[in-house]
Amino acid sequence: MAPGTVRTGTAGWVFEPWRGSFFPQGLVQKKELAYAASRLTSIEINATFRANQKPESFRKWAGETPAGFQFSVKGPQLVTHIRRLKNCRQELANFFASGPLALGDRLGPFVWQLPPNLQLDLDSFAAFAAMLPRTIESYLALAGEADGKGKSPPFLDASDAPQRIRHAIETRHPSFDTPEVDAILREHNIARVIADTLENPRRDRTADFAYCRLQGPAREGATGYEPEDIAEWSKLVSDWRSTGDVYVYFVHENKLYAPHNAMALRRALGETVPSE
Repeated sequence: MAPGTVRTGTAGWVFEPWRGSFFPQGLVQKKELAYAASRLTSIEINATFRANQKPESFRKWAGETPAGFQFSVKGPQLVTHIRRLKNCRQELANFFASGPLALGDRLGPFVWQLPPNLQLDLDSFAAFAAMLPRTIESYLALAGEADGKGKSPPFLDASDAPQRIRHAIETRHPSFDTPEVDAILREHNIARVIADTLENPRRDRTADFAYCRLQGPAREGATGYEPEDIAEWSKLVSDWRSTGDVYVYFVHENKLYAPHNAMALRRALGETVPSE
């Protein structure tokens, strides 16, 4: 089996304290994504959590990134926090039709972050997992059910999109830590998000790829990722890479250093940081 690809990055790219620390002093905001994408290899799009975006926005973002770069796309709060995974087929259809396919080959996994107070309802969770499209054909079929009330007409052009659609789910209530949930995730090849926190230190893989949103480290008194933490994650990611792709995003509370951590991990893996 050919080794997978490791992509490292951050959650979002608009963060004022990065100006002058990660972004060069004086860099205009409209060039920040292009600069970030020259140092990172993936970024989570967070704007989709708040509201569906337009195809033009996805197309613009894709055009500002180099070949091989991928975005992950955060699922909307309307599905995860308001509908709470129930009776959400129409909302899913509208979201998938809103334009993520305009990212073309820059489209990576979709990530679904559940609210911390959402307790497991096994039936609704299983139904939600089964609804998520895993092929471009099932994606287009679901997106084709959009009600046409979005910001733009449904975007169903999959000519440049990947044929496999990936999903990761971040469960944040302990009731989800069951073999039954793991079985559902494995059945549908959905990655359980690895958070690396004291509350959720699990590092289990449930899909043929790994998806990390590192918010730790998972030890008492930690305030951020130190060189020894980066070295430990480098070894773990190297093992995972032997059997599939790995996405690692630094989203810990000390966000100021997230892009530097992402670049440090890439160097520790023996790969050059883009543009260096």
